[in-house]
Amino acid sequence: MGRLKRLDGIRGLLAVYVMLGHALPLTTAPRLIQSLFRHGEAGVDLFFALSGLVIAFSLQRFGGRFRPFIIARARRLFPVYLLVLAASIALGLCGDPLRSLPWAGLQARDIISATLPAPLWQHIIAHITLLHGVIPQAILPYAYVTLLGPAWSLSTEWQFYLIIGLAAPRHLGRFALIILAIGAAWHMLPYGAEFSRAFFPDAAPYFALGLASAARLHGERKFLLPCILGACAIGLLTGPEKALPPLIWGGIMLAQAKPWGGILEHRSLQYLGAVSYPLYLVNEPVQRAMALLIGPIAHGDAALFSTLFLPTSIALSLTLAAGLHHGIEIPCMAAPKNLSFPVIAPPMRQ
Repeated sequence: MGRLKRLDGIRGLLAVYVMLGHALPLTTAPRLIQSLFRHGEAGVDLFFALSGLVIAFSLQRFGGRFRPFIIARARRLFPVYLLVLAASIALGLCGDPLRSLPWAGLQARDIISATLPAPLWQHIIAHITLLHGVIPQAILPYAYVTLLGPAWSLSTEWQFYLIIGLAAPRHLGRFALIILAIGAAWHMLPYGAEFSRAFFPDAAPYFALGLASAARLHGERKFLLPCILGACAIGLLTGPEKALPPLIWGGIMLAQAKPWGGILEHRSLQYLGAVSYPLYLVNEPVQRAMALLIGPIAHGDAALFSTLFLPTSIALSLTLAAGLHHGIEIPCMAAPKNLSFPVIAPPMRQ
């Protein structure tokens, strides 16, 4: 369990990394600094690997039973998602924040959309049911990021939860190889572009890494290295950068076994890990709200905007994440056992 505790510190660092990756493109931060935080998708890939590991243990705690496993996931995290989703939709009605930020480029536009999508009701239903990741692009274009950008990974996680919950694998290492094979087959198919990156097979190699890591902690050591090498090879089919997360994950697992990895158990990192899920969800809506508020005040002064925007958006994101954790997550976890929520699962919390 001590090693799993260190993963909370890694989760916290990844959440901060993703938050900065969303915030910096709206500012005039030096390109070198921005380039260091441009790999938020790789950070999410590592979140998937973390999820594969901790969810394997979570399912085991429920004896492999599907219903209590899924309800436990929903009880812990669905309330935060629904609240942040509603706030994000409301902010989308307030206009395009990038109109006041002429220096913001295409990367900023990839993060912040100009308007809410149409037909809005279809996108809302897709997000509430977490089906937006399985809808082909031709049916509902860009549905996976239209209302709440970070929620694309929730849909991917939900698909993973269904698969592992229904399969209830007895041998994690073998199941990891099956998931890896699904990812390999998908990335070699010619019609993969019809679906978004939120479709489970696209992220399957990273979940396989987590499952193989869980198997390793159970004494099955022979599966992790093949999964790392396989995930790297699959990543190369997309681009060189996609081969890095498996290597980084291998380093993370190595750190778990080293004494110096104890720094991940520092109180501040552990707390960031505790609030990482709401921080992951809320940072983008907060940045949109701050851009809407500060942009007109700055009157086109990019330096003034950056000076005001970056610290306030970071501070507010952390504050709201802590409030959601203590005010929503923890009370819902302590709710009566007969209270259940719709079967929807989150991206990165245990």
